[in-house]
Amino acid sequence: MEDSTYNIKTTSRTKRLVSIDLLRGLVMVLMALDHVSGFFSNPGFNPLDLEQSNVPLFFTRWVTHLCAPSFILLAGIAAYLSLQRRSNKKELSKFLLIRGVWLIFLDLTIVSLAWIFSPITFILGVLWVIGWSMMILAVLIQFPVRSIAIIGMTLIIGHNLFDGVQAENTGIWHWFWSFLHEPNMFMPFPEIRFLLAYPLIPWVGVMAVGYTLGQVFTFEKNRRLPWLRNLGFALFGSFLVIRGINIYGDPQPWSVQSNLFKTVLSFLNCQKYPPSLTYLLITLSLALLLLYVFDLRSWRLLHPLITFGQVPLFFYLIHLWVIHFAAIILALPKYGLTAVALPFISKSAMPENYGYSLHHVYIIWLIIVMLLYALCNWFANYKSQHKYWWLNFL
Repeated sequence: MEDSTYNIKTTSRTKRLVSIDLLRGLVMVLMALDHVSGFFSNPGFNPLDLEQSNVPLFFTRWVTHLCAPSFILLAGIAAYLSLQRRSNKKELSKFLLIRGVWLIFLDLTIVSLAWIFSPITFILGVLWVIGWSMMILAVLIQFPVRSIAIIGMTLIIGHNLFDGVQAENTGIWHWFWSFLHEPNMFMPFPEIRFLLAYPLIPWVGVMAVGYTLGQVFTFEKNRRLPWLRNLGFALFGSFLVIRGINIYGDPQPWSVQSNLFKTVLSFLNCQKYPPSLTYLLITLSLALLLLYVFDLRSWRLLHPLITFGQVPLFFYLIHLWVIHFAAIILALPKYGLTAVALPFISKSAMPENYGYSLHHVYIIWLIIVMLLYALCNWFANYKSQHKYWWLNFL
């Protein structure tokens, strides 16, 4: 009888984790598409610019909006679930603090260098903001879960009230306001650049909400599924209403375009840097509905995504290096050794004749994803067979 009960609980827990790994794996593959497009295409304009873009370019970029919110939401969920395996909140706080510092270090070193091969330019991206959010969550978890939920929702819903506050008007505090709410570039020393892409306030809110959502993943499946479905549709409905009113929630209001389809694209085109309320509503609603779908049944065709989802940090650390080196290798025949120094992600600095068509970008993306799968599969097997302490940091 005891063995039967144990097996039921183990199976239920495994299914819950599979749905999380599937979503994490999916958004990592989409993230790779975004970065492959950045390194291999050269449209000369923002793919979300309705005046110049087209539908395939627009959605190739737009679909990747799902990535950052899902990463950070899932990090919050994982933090809550890890509390179930730890003796107390003090132990979890210590883990979150150490993990946060480690992620920030990786973003300032391995990840920044992978972007542009420059030791004097630091890109403060997703790992940076996840790291800071984890360290803040290490403090927040001392409060009741309901209080954490209120704090998270307040940050998400209310941060657009400060859209009119510009860092340049805050005097000596300009760097601090950028850190909180406005993407910016800093040069604290001559030639040393820090490019801050992910301000803190809204993302801390997403992680806090993710932490409270972790409770849902302790429910039995027949109770968990309605929660995910109803919450997903509630957020999507909120997006439609708030975006439709077009008064608050996004500094980029939508407008009627030359045709219905472009008007729909304008409606969907919400601000990511920093993420507006409407941007977070639609991306988080899609994330929750995908978790619902992935939890609903077993999706055998999607199981390769689980491998990516099991080793997310390893994937993130290597994928930019693989993509960047692939771009150099393909550029060598045309540009020679100067290809090593090409700033592939800077549209303004790219050679005019550089770039591949969108269908070639998709082919390159699929090839790179297959290569990354082989590497991640090897690492997942290695990690499962070895218990070295340093593997806990990857």
